[in-house]
Amino acid sequence: MVANAAFTSLCLTAAFGLAACSNVAPQAARYQATPTRYVDTQTQGPVSGVGVESQDIDAMADKMARDLLATPEVAGRSQAPRIVLDDSDFQNRGSQAFDKGMITDSLRVRLNRAARGRMVFLDRQHMASVERERDLKRRGVTDVGTTGLTRAVAGADFKLTGSIRTLNAANNATGMRQRRTQVTFEMTDLESSAVIWSNDYTFQKAAADDITYQ
Repeated sequence: MVANAAFTSLCLTAAFGLAACSNVAPQAARYQATPTRYVDTQTQGPVSGVGVESQDIDAMADKMARDLLATPEVAGRSQAPRIVLDDSDFQNRGSQAFDKGMITDSLRVRLNRAARGRMVFLDRQHMASVERERDLKRRGVTDVGTTGLTRAVAGADFKLTGSIRTLNAANNATGMRQRRTQVTFEMTDLESSAVIWSNDYTFQKAAADDITYQ
């Protein structure tokens, strides 16, 4: 009886193991069937849902850059304005986990390439490195470089601020999801606090969405 019970237990263990393997194998095969390929960043990729995606980042950065370059209060001044354009005051208040720096970095790079001296962008995110180098020069540890010394770090005239907000709806019966995403941009005068430029990029998508954004 003991031998029969042991044999029966062994058989059941083997059967469960085979069942588990037969369940895993098709799943593994399903994921191995798709080869890696490059996807154009300005077009919708094969993995897409209702959130902010690559093509949205490129489109909004391009739209904002064109509008800023056409705004006399920013790009048409006789003396190029000094601008801080980073994500420190760009807030993500939406429901999607998102690296907001992808938007501000994209916008700054486009503007820096196209402005051709009509705007000067200041780096406030690496001030510690700037201060260390300034201190080394003034203590004579290093020479003054090729641009010479300045009395102080350059002061900023304007700073880009903004926010990402979302409005979500879902039909639990069908699995359909809908999201309105509004990305607002503003250029704030750092002396008077006046908003000298603003624009927004708003879109709405609907899909049977089970995409995870990271």
